[in-house]
Amino acid sequence: MSPTAAPVVECYFDCSSPWTWLGVHHLVPLAAEEGATVHWKPILVGGVFNAVNPSVYASRENPVPAKQAYMRKDLQDWARHAGLEIRFPPSVFPVNSVKAMRGCLWLEPRGLLLPFARAVFEAYWSRDEDISRDEVLVPLVEALGVDAGEFLAGIATPPVKDALRANTEALIARGGFGSPTFFVGDDMYFGNDRLPLLRAALRRARG
Repeated sequence: MSPTAAPVVECYFDCSSPWTWLGVHHLVPLAAEEGATVHWKPILVGGVFNAVNPSVYASRENPVPAKQAYMRKDLQDWARHAGLEIRFPPSVFPVNSVKAMRGCLWLEPRGLLLPFARAVFEAYWSRDEDISRDEVLVPLVEALGVDAGEFLAGIATPPVKDALRANTEALIARGGFGSPTFFVGDDMYFGNDRLPLLRAALRRARG
């Protein structure tokens, strides 16, 4: 990358994670402040867990009470800091986010990936709506001026399915193990709380 080129952040994300909502929420203004471009990479984090991070499931089945209590406090501290309302756990958790993440990909050429992702985050984490259900996703896309029938047909097409699978596999191949994961070049940063390090990497990349 030349010193004058705008730095790029690749953001691998799944809307089924509250920490990802925080990461996306903070990344957008950070990238604008640093003159960076964000390449959004929707994934299925469950596929990542299955392949390289099954310990996530073990921790859910046998949680450490003190650690769980602190995690909930930490999440609310971050939510308060960000000005977001995050209800944890939601009624359906974990949730099947495949349609929502395919929706992000289908809407990307229309310039609606980020508005839709934000709407999905809010529906699931603030309003406790089951984002695996068509009747939850349809009002979100209609609010963006998108025909619901076209949306539901579009997210069922092989190219969209393949793109989501490819993003997920690419993250695994690059050493990722969860969501959100950010890259500046080949430098990987995992989690909302690594954004100060990400900012420093963008400044180094800009030269």
